Amino acid sequence: MSDYVRKTKEDRPVVAICYDFDKTLSPDDMQAQGYIQSVGYEVDKFWEKSDVLAKENGMDSNLAYMYLMMEEAKGNLVFNRKALEEYGSKVKLFPGADTWFERIRQYGEEHGVIVEHYIISSGLKEMIEGTSVAKAGAFEQIYASSFLYDDRGLAIWPAQVVNYTNKTQFLFRISKGVLDWNDPGVNDYFPQDEIRVPFRNMIYIGDSDTDIPCMKLVNSYGGYSIGVYNAETNDRTKVHKMMRDNRIKYFASADYRDGSEMDRLVKGILDRTAANEKLESIYYRNLKESNPNDC
Repeated sequence: MSDYVRKTKEDRPVVAICYDFDKTLSPDDMQAQGYIQSVGYEVDKFWEKSDVLAKENGMDSNLAYMYLMMEEAKGNLVFNRKALEEYGSKVKLFPGADTWFERIRQYGEEHGVIVEHYIISSGLKEMIEGTSVAKAGAFEQIYASSFLYDDRGLAIWPAQVVNYTNKTQFLFRISKGVLDWNDPGVNDYFPQDEIRVPFRNMIYIGDSDTDIPCMKLVNSYGGYSIGVYNAETNDRTKVHKMMRDNRIKYFASADYRDGSEMDRLVKGILDRTAANEKLESIYYRNLKESNPNDC
């Protein structure tokens, strides 16, 4: 018997809303909102040095920035979980994001749908955990890069790294309810009518090319991908390209306030899901009745 805690199919449809973090829920990279400045770098110079480190050493770009964060902390600050969470507490969120998660969850509850929110990010889990929304319990699970700590609590090595290609594994984990990073049950076969969150009931919200594999996967199985842009700059270049390339089904500004375009769009998807899942349940019931020997 597995030691891992797994989620099973519910008596109501579950909709999983999956988010990138930087420039999707927050206007800028989380590291650029206090940490980079505290180690004496201009933001552009830090990312430039990280990119050079990755290219010269054949490194994953996320491992490069994590290494550089540890190195530049020496002599400047104690690089531990508490420090990262404190930087996370200062991360700015887009308008309405502070109340969004509970509002959408409540809307789903009122319409017969269980809504769960998940983060799938190349940013740092510790910093995301330090945000006000994470502390308030907004997220069912946070999949993001993180550090290993020694017995003094200091970060010494990457524990997990999330990049744009391995992001897709977490969609399968969410779909099957196999949420633990190390649970091999993600590879198990599940009959379609036992899948906890069918891909058609997934919404993926992101802002850039790094989200494309997840967007494409969700789209291909009947789910919903939404591209976001910053309303302050009104730069829609990326979302227009993603729309032309069939990477997303919709786009909206990263405004999560009640009544915003994003708010109306997601609520519309929840309404559609509630109606569609009633038909799906009838289909599977009829299928079982017609094939009693297969049950």
